[in-house]
Amino acid sequence: MADLQALKDTFIEIYGETAAKISAFHAPGRVNLIGEHTDYNGGYVFPAALTFGTTLIIRPRQDRVIGFASTNLALRKQISIDDLSYQEEDDWINYPKGIFVHLAKAGFPVTQGYDLLFHGEIPNGAGLSSSASIEVVTAFSLLTLENYPIDTVKIALLAQETENQFVGVNCGIMDQFAVANGKKDNAILLMCDTLEYRHVPFQSGSYKLVIGNTNKRRGLVDSAYNERRSQCEQAVTYLQKQFPNITLLGQLNLEQFNEYKHLIPDETVRRRAEHVVEEIDRVLKSIEVLEKNDLESFGKLMIGSHDSLRDLYEVTGVELDTMVAAALKVPGVLGARMTGAGFGGCTVSLVHEDSVQTFIDQVGAEYTEKTGLTPSFYVCDIGNGVEQLEEAL
Repeated sequence: MADLQALKDTFIEIYGETAAKISAFHAPGRVNLIGEHTDYNGGYVFPAALTFGTTLIIRPRQDRVIGFASTNLALRKQISIDDLSYQEEDDWINYPKGIFVHLAKAGFPVTQGYDLLFHGEIPNGAGLSSSASIEVVTAFSLLTLENYPIDTVKIALLAQETENQFVGVNCGIMDQFAVANGKKDNAILLMCDTLEYRHVPFQSGSYKLVIGNTNKRRGLVDSAYNERRSQCEQAVTYLQKQFPNITLLGQLNLEQFNEYKHLIPDETVRRRAEHVVEEIDRVLKSIEVLEKNDLESFGKLMIGSHDSLRDLYEVTGVELDTMVAAALKVPGVLGARMTGAGFGGCTVSLVHEDSVQTFIDQVGAEYTEKTGLTPSFYVCDIGNGVEQLEEAL
């Protein structure tokens, strides 16, 4: 967690002293533990909030101006509340700016100006949801300071709407939902289309989550994502011969799918559908084994998930495959898989705390030797969702 006193000092350096009270809020990054490419198919995902994320130091002003600053990026701006539009040159500031706009649209207008200082501990582009973290912490802090009701599910939806409509990124709900609704030592079983969810204990004991960033630029994601989506839709049209009422693959269980998958004549489309239905089944099995605190079985399900994403859904690529293969050679590793959309981005591994340094050294060396890229590693615990930091500032 960030050093709040140092952040307060930086805040005062930027904005000066006033009599108004300074407050601090925090929203985490997130990782999806299992359940990849299931969300748009009407299936479950299984994300968890991390202990590091974005800290926001914020103070009300006497006018209608909003000050935006970050400890991570040089760009700073002061913008009138009455003139908040998307501007490409405003870069990262568009994320919190969009929250002000969408809060007003939702009936929660901000009544005065604020000075904001963001401090991010989430590496940019690591696939751990820095944008969702910024959006959620901004919405939560403004609703709190303006004495509006707090509903973390609504905050997640508002943050997603901001990213879709204001920033123009067509993301799903998982990131914002996990950031807003995370809970220490719990992951979230979430059905993305209905937002039905529950917290599932994830007692990792002497095991750590280690996130490995391949540092591979992800060029293929959008076109491959759209292609996979349409293949899944095709699979549904074939299966409707037997199940006329289904609209999404997630509406079939594994047994039903296996009995009727022969109705899908195209082998590639069949493999895509097979991944989705099996992956949803793996998420549900994960809940069963974690409720018995059986981390070993959960690790095997992680490995099965990666194999399926590689062989059936074909979204891994050489970098992710190399990193997972290297991870599974290290003693003390229960499981490893890609996490996120694929074609680069991150892996997540479940590693015994005594093996973490060996893991970083060995996996790093083998990965660099085989790909020529230098990876980054983050050792994580599962933390809370967005919250106000109680320490008085």
